Amino acid sequence: MKPHRVPHRVLVVAFDGLQLLDVAGPVEVLRTATRLLGAGGEGAAPAYETVIATPSGQTVRSESGVRLGADRSLADVARADPSGAGERFDTLVVVGGDGTRDAVGDVAFVDDLRAVAACTPRVTSVCSGAFLLGAAGLLDGYEATTHWASCEQLATRHPAITVTEDRIFVRDRDRYTSAGVTAGIDLFLAIVEEDHGRELAHAVAGWLVVFVQRPGGQSQFSAQLRATPAATPSIAELQRWLPDHLTDDTDIEALAERVGMSPRNFARVFRRKTGTTPAVYVEALRIESARRLLEDTSLTIPAVATAVGFRHAETLHRAFARRVGTTPDRYRQHFARRAS
Repeated sequence: MKPHRVPHRVLVVAFDGLQLLDVAGPVEVLRTATRLLGAGGEGAAPAYETVIATPSGQTVRSESGVRLGADRSLADVARADPSGAGERFDTLVVVGGDGTRDAVGDVAFVDDLRAVAACTPRVTSVCSGAFLLGAAGLLDGYEATTHWASCEQLATRHPAITVTEDRIFVRDRDRYTSAGVTAGIDLFLAIVEEDHGRELAHAVAGWLVVFVQRPGGQSQFSAQLRATPAATPSIAELQRWLPDHLTDDTDIEALAERVGMSPRNFARVFRRKTGTTPAVYVEALRIESARRLLEDTSLTIPAVATAVGFRHAETLHRAFARRVGTTPDRYRQHFARRAS
């Protein structure tokens, strides 16, 4: 006789104007984990069960126009006895989308969200879903993140939240928040790893062809996207030149000579035009290049350091830990591309 398996129940809260990928990404991660767990046969770990709840149990329309049906009414779940077998949920997921602008003003919806969260051990959000958790007071005193374009607004609107602007996802105790759209996949791969181990998370990532989940501390966007493109032609040309010349002399004197400025004037102009210093900009480019080499090659860590312009492997380790939030070795374990 097979042992009884109690599913891990996940309530996904949706509303009009939701971002469809905010739902589809986490749900597909959990469905794939359930499928792979089921293949384990007798004694396999419990699977996930996902339930879609909308404010009144009605079908909702995503911001892309695709309609999403509901399994439950959030209002009914909020008023049900949480001790009931059919009402217990282990994880709450609040998605984002343009519709959050209206949803945060729906007092009844926010109250229902707060009531359900109070009975749920793990509360998560994807993208701008953090604004709904914030409106319900569920992130006060917590560290959190959201889409990079909305971090400042979240911090201004909810000063009791410690907003971390440049993270793919953040876990603070029982609150989990992620950056925009596809970052929900990274968050839920991390949750699968937390629940069932790295092997299953890696298997799910491979099945979904997303390689392996990115560490939560990874930047939401590249060094070149973060820096402001310079309007000054000589600085803009230097920005284009640098990514392919990271092993060249990039001391401030050498870069200043390249653009025909004194070192002092160059440092001042570069910062004014790009929003960062030359040293910080070059280090960010080197880390970005190192990430690609760790993902795509079998070069040793010292060889990666040399290839991107660091003189010592220890310098790469320190810079990588500071910028990515993990070590080069662990990053490779998590994000190395599978051989075809």
